[in-house]
Amino acid sequence: MSTPQHVAVLLTEAVAALNINPSGIYLDATFGRGGHSRAILAALGESGRLIALDRDPAAIEAGSAIKDSRFMLVHQHFSRLSQALDALGVGQVDGVLLDIGVSSPQLDTPERGMSFRFDAPLDMRMDTTQGETVADFLARATESELKEVIKNYGEERFAHAIAKAIIAARAECSISRTGQLATLVAQVVRTREPGQHPATRTFQALRIYINRELEELSLTLPIAIARLANRGRLAVISFHSLEDRIVKQALRNAATAPQPPKGVPVRAADLPVPQMRLIGKPIFPSAIEITKNPRSRSAVLRIAEKLGD
Repeated sequence: MSTPQHVAVLLTEAVAALNINPSGIYLDATFGRGGHSRAILAALGESGRLIALDRDPAAIEAGSAIKDSRFMLVHQHFSRLSQALDALGVGQVDGVLLDIGVSSPQLDTPERGMSFRFDAPLDMRMDTTQGETVADFLARATESELKEVIKNYGEERFAHAIAKAIIAARAECSISRTGQLATLVAQVVRTREPGQHPATRTFQALRIYINRELEELSLTLPIAIARLANRGRLAVISFHSLEDRIVKQALRNAATAPQPPKGVPVRAADLPVPQMRLIGKPIFPSAIEITKNPRSRSAVLRIAEKLGD
């Protein structure tokens, strides 16, 4: 089977956001198929360095095609970026890029089980070497657990009905394939936004849950900020409201200085400095990019810079 192609979203904008120093050290914490990494390498000089992470073994295999002494690719979750940097003897970096969420190759490879467009095993793991599959979760979860996952991670208003249907269906036979689940959900969800499959929100919710995507993101952002050198940039691309809400709040908090106790006189010069400053407004794909790559339509890029002492 040929490898599905992946088009890096907001490619030019994300690399520009890093404000690359040709001799700097950069971290692409979500390698994917290397679109952003290749663009960063093109902007680096001979003494520059790029470290990339990905938890997907298929991404690691694809990255082996990059033969560049300035580049190192590590099989690791981005929430463990500190461990990866420590193992390589790297203290601080001049920029971190996070391109959150599922990639096109993951969606378009049937055996990954992430899409209702193919009938395949219900896997959905980004790291296929560890953890339970969605089929495993559906076999053990209570109705309450299913409802909460589908509601909270999929923002699905029919979560209760879907959870009940899953419990009833699995009493007859195991739910182990994407086609089974998509058909089951479609029978329950009678109305949906135009052009959206009835199972879209349920599949999103189960994928996010099984990969701990929101928890990973929440853990990663403060770690990435801590590993930035002074004036280092953090650029984060997210694709739906749940992710973007976490990114927006984390960057806003980092860009807000701690406030002294109320009523305590403090000179302006002695006020604490925030960790970060926000750079510009959120950046969205152009109409041209959306036309060329419809999956980019929901992307948003947020940028912040580490402040010196």
